[in-house]
This record gives sequence, C-alpha cells and structure tokens, in this order.
Amino acid sequence: MNERKTYSREFKHQAASLVLDQNLSVQEVCESMDIGPTALRRWVDQVRKERSGQSPTGAKAITSEQRKIQELEAKVRRLERHADILKKATALLMSDSTGRFS
Repeated sequence: MNERKTYSREFKHQAASLVLDQNLSVQEVCESMDIGPTALRRWVDQVRKERSGQSPTGAKAITSEQRKIQELEAKVRRLERHADILKKATALLMSDSTGRFS
C-alpha cells in the first residue's frame, strides 16, 4: 500500500525557498529532499503567491504571514458568530420581557 507522505509547513517553505531564493532547480531540490516534483512545484507556486499577498484558497498557508492572516480571519469569523448569537439572544430576551408586562 502506498502511503501518502505529509510534510510540515516549515519543510514546504524550506523546499520552496531553495527554488525561489537559492535558484536551485526543482529537480535538484527534489533529489536532495526526497520529494516529488509535482508537490514541490505546487509549494513553489503557493509560496510565490503568498509572498505577493494572495491568500491560498482551500489550502493551509505556508508562509508565516499568510498563516497569521488565516488565523485572524478564522478569529473574525468566530467573533462574528458570537456577536450574531448575542444579538439573537438579546432580541429574544427583549421580546420576552415586553410580552410579560403588556
């Protein structure tokens, strides 16, 4: 059975940086780090996009800046959900309290 390898974000970033910053070829990096060329090309493309400020869609960020952006976006979504719950609870309580005193 062929198990799919998983790599840490740091490993992906390091491998992509060798291509982008050290001008090594994809083949050289693949051979030295024992990774497939398809995966490396995908990481290089993703890191290139992240460095230009584009958030990855459907993938976990590789660069620390984009990871932080993803974390903050998730926090904003959580806080918005909490605010919606509080608004609904407040509206429910207000309608309940006015109904009792009529």
